[in-house]
Amino acid sequence: MDNRPIGIFDSGVGGLTVVKEIFRVLPNESIVYLGDTARVPYGTKSLETIKRFSVENVEFLMRLDVKLIVVACNTASSISIPLLKKIFRIPVLGVIRSGAERAVRATKNNRIGVIATSTTVRTNAYEKEIKNISKDKKVFSLSCPLFVPLAEEGWLDNDVTYSVAKKYLVPLSKRGIDTLVLGCTHYPLLKKVIARVMGSNVKIIDSACSVAEDVKNILETGNNLRTVSRKPGHKFFATDAVERFVKVGEKFLGTKITGARRVNNV
Repeated sequence: MDNRPIGIFDSGVGGLTVVKEIFRVLPNESIVYLGDTARVPYGTKSLETIKRFSVENVEFLMRLDVKLIVVACNTASSISIPLLKKIFRIPVLGVIRSGAERAVRATKNNRIGVIATSTTVRTNAYEKEIKNISKDKKVFSLSCPLFVPLAEEGWLDNDVTYSVAKKYLVPLSKRGIDTLVLGCTHYPLLKKVIARVMGSNVKIIDSACSVAEDVKNILETGNNLRTVSRKPGHKFFATDAVERFVKVGEKFLGTKITGARRVNNV
């Protein structure tokens, strides 16, 4: 048993979709979440800067004695995971490997679509992971930059969002994919409208769900689940704009965020 919390970081609020799924599959676990809102977005930064930010975020979480790290940022996952695994002695998971594995299991016709931010698409992170698992898969990647502000504004299923989704996704649907990976932690909020555009024949893969299941498996296998009977405690930190972090974050988490604090020593 290990009663220490799980540590999770993201460049902002999107990683709270991962927290929500971990709450669902591991309701007894405590969570420490860091949103690096002072330095968002990571996608415009150099690779070395993203690596440095990632290391600093994990160092902060380690000071709070976490037992496992989830990098809930697709950009950081695509660039920093090997370095973090080399530096730190606890399990480190990213969202990309988990989503890729589930997509490979789900596809029947070996044609997989990936929607993500421009940086994640540019690094070919999902395509590389999918082809590492199964070389015969065809991967079609597309950046959907407007999905992030739509999710943060709470425009989850209205006419504007549907029109934007059609503009992005109809050309992708013509590629004959039967599986679509949501390669950004903001996108699960738009899952309903994305599924409506893609149709019932396309399986939607939510990386947040996938990584939550992987966390559960790792903790169960290592006998490191939390066992104390009292209610788990959760801590939320942001490096700037805490009020906005809470306001937007509650849409992602689907519940109230209490006691969120600003930290400036990351």
